[in-house]
Amino acid sequence: KAAILFDYLLCPSEERRKHRKVPLLLLLTMPLALNADPWRRIEAANETEAGSTEDMLVDDQAESENELEITTVTKGGQRADPSHFELLKVLGQGSFGKVFLVRKITEPDSGTLYAMKVLKKATLKVRDRQRTKMERDILADVNHPFIVRLHYAFQTEGKLYLILEFLRGGDLFTRLSKEVMFTEQDVKFYLAELALALNHLHGLGIIYRDLKPENILLDTEGHIKLTDFGLSKESIFDENKTYSFCGTVEYMAPEVINRKGHGTPADWWSYGVLMFEMLTGALPFQGANRKETMTQILKAKLGMPPFLSPEAQSLLRALFKRNPSNRLGSGLQGIEEMKKHPFFSTINWVKLLSRQIQPPFKPAVVQTDDVFYFDKEFTAKTPKDSPGIPPSATAHELFRGFSFIAPALLESESPPPPDHVLNDNNLAKLPGVKTTPFTDDYELKEVIGSGSYSICKRCIHKASGHSYAVKIMDKDKR
Repeated sequence: KAAILFDYLLCPSEERRKHRKVPLLLLLTMPLALNADPWRRIEAANETEAGSTEDMLVDDQAESENELEITTVTKGGQRADPSHFELLKVLGQGSFGKVFLVRKITEPDSGTLYAMKVLKKATLKVRDRQRTKMERDILADVNHPFIVRLHYAFQTEGKLYLILEFLRGGDLFTRLSKEVMFTEQDVKFYLAELALALNHLHGLGIIYRDLKPENILLDTEGHIKLTDFGLSKESIFDENKTYSFCGTVEYMAPEVINRKGHGTPADWWSYGVLMFEMLTGALPFQGANRKETMTQILKAKLGMPPFLSPEAQSLLRALFKRNPSNRLGSGLQGIEEMKKHPFFSTINWVKLLSRQIQPPFKPAVVQTDDVFYFDKEFTAKTPKDSPGIPPSATAHELFRGFSFIAPALLESESPPPPDHVLNDNNLAKLPGVKTTPFTDDYELKEVIGSGSYSICKRCIHKASGHSYAVKIMDKDKR
């Protein structure tokens, strides 16, 4: 049941981290793991692999059954489709699809730049399809200044599309790779904004479960935006727990690894790992392979670099509590405990939430479509969005209700004039309407139903071999 999930927002994490700089001082002070085997309930991964930063997911059967129901969000308005967007650049590419920089070419937001995340249905396994739709649902429900915004979601026969705000500053991993480590003042700012984002999610019953620098983006001003909710879990309130083995190994909380059940406190452990990484340029627990890394997380003593301030060390120790009920942020006061910690004593939380505090780093953006902070390996490519092979009819049914338009965009749309009439000429000009003959892509078969104005036939998609039903209407009888 194990599945390895690569980042599809940018490039696979493991490949990016191979080139990461790590301070020599910290290589000498990394903690040693005690002898223990956390893989009692999980089949061991390839232990010869040194890299272990991919997203991993092993679900329990009970949890899988509970996640099948997907809610339908905003309906109405003009639905978007690929023809509404002009491809400008490739921002990233993974095993499931690509991310493009696009420009909207239709109203009401013509000229706006977005990041278009395109996923191939046929390459998504059943669990990945469910989690993609869950990500859509979460993004549609969430509205927070430090969480990425979803503007549109739609699908074609072969692909899924998520249209997100374009964040020109790239991700925190890229900046951390260049600077090796941040000052405590910088880390304090990023952690404070991130704490507000996590608290908002937890208040909605959502565990994020994949906190790492690659999933934290920077906007034009330098404020953070949390992105990529593919591993998140909904409906976890109070003492509720989930039992998936899920996330990026180095950032996993002990209770995730030992599969005793985890809730929102698991995010605060990952928060501590991120804090340690930003302050030191290294991870607090990292072995030669996944098994060693997990052993360290469960048993090893934390090696605390002496150059960290007493306040920073105190916060790290409060976050790295192996008993989740003792971990900072998991108590009855929740985030208020975090806000009162001495490390955040200089933060004005009201101003922070309203984005009135100036970020420590502002991306140097020359023009609106600047992609300087994205990997040149991808931005140098010619953007091309191929049609994609449709999945089976059963798989396609899973994405019913996937389409979404942000409420703000719906409100800005103008209703069509009352005398607006469709005819053959202007119908062909509508976005998304194909003018090529149907038989170019499909082979018609036997009649499976008929009515006064139409007949229904079975057809076969020539590229994939999948069977579909097509309704054919007689225009003269309309």
